[in-house]
Amino acid sequence: MSTAAPQKVAFITGAASGIGRAAAESFVRRGYAVALADVDEEAGAKTEAELSAWGTCTFVPCDVTDDAGVAQAVAHTVAVYGRLDAAFNSAGVDGEHGKLTAEATMANWNRVIAVDLTGTWSCLRYQIPAIIDSGGGAIVNCASVAGLRAAPTVSAYTAAKHGVVGLTRVAAREYASEGLRVNAICPGTVDTPMFRESMTPDVVETLLAAAPIGRLAEATEIADIALWLCADAPGFLTGQAIAVDGGMGA
Repeated sequence: MSTAAPQKVAFITGAASGIGRAAAESFVRRGYAVALADVDEEAGAKTEAELSAWGTCTFVPCDVTDDAGVAQAVAHTVAVYGRLDAAFNSAGVDGEHGKLTAEATMANWNRVIAVDLTGTWSCLRYQIPAIIDSGGGAIVNCASVAGLRAAPTVSAYTAAKHGVVGLTRVAAREYASEGLRVNAICPGTVDTPMFRESMTPDVVETLLAAAPIGRLAEATEIADIALWLCADAPGFLTGQAIAVDGGMGA
């Protein structure tokens, strides 16, 4: 008599919008039970209602700048589903645009670092032992091409995303022998609500003109890579920062 393998479980931050929302749908459709972690409770509940039509998911309120809250969200996920196999740390903000390093504000620096860098580290602190206790798996951090090269006039964002790449590489080295793979995706310009809200039409046109592929990335294109890294990528693939930028970095 055969015993079916337990359903795999994923924890996704920023799951109510943009890349995180697209990833949540990809994981649910693939058959994962998904914890939809987001600070926006109204959007999170709506996302749960929408994605429940395709599979198993639950909204988990989570502000990644609240370390105790992150610990509680991960623990709640394990309590509900019994395990944790994968995580995609997508929550992030881009902060102020158009200010040179010496002109940027301390308030912007503190906010961007707190969400994008410290928030990612906080998630890793609790996801890593949960996944190892479940027998191993994969974590994907959402960095940016700004984590691979300079992005002028967004110094805090550039610094935070470079830090995410560094965290990814360190964690990959530290936990490879325990069956945990850790990688980062470094998207270029992605057509998300956050992007549209922060960019003027003329800046969007400039970015499109500079893009070798001639368009913005769709959130689903980033999401599907996150799913591949967790579900299908070979076990030898870890510690990488993978640019998904339509050829810009080439």
